[in-house]
Amino acid sequence: MIETGKDIREKIEIALNSVRPYLKADGGDVEFVDVTHDMIVKLRLLGACSTCDISRITMKAGIEETLIKAIPSIKSVVAV
Repeated sequence: MIETGKDIREKIEIALNSVRPYLKADGGDVEFVDVTHDMIVKLRLLGACSTCDISRITMKAGIEETLIKAIPSIKSVVAV
């Protein structure tokens, strides 16, 4: 079955909802911006996460890992 853009977006939001409690506990959040045709997910870190010194680690080791585990076709996650 071929997934549509809408299906991918819904799966991304579901996966992001699983990490949001951890981000919110530290005063931050994440916003889904876009997913490219080559499966690069663009996210925006919000609140305390937007200025945190380790936000790059949070993005790659936390959020990207979670998204790729939930949706293996995702190639990477980038902050915008």
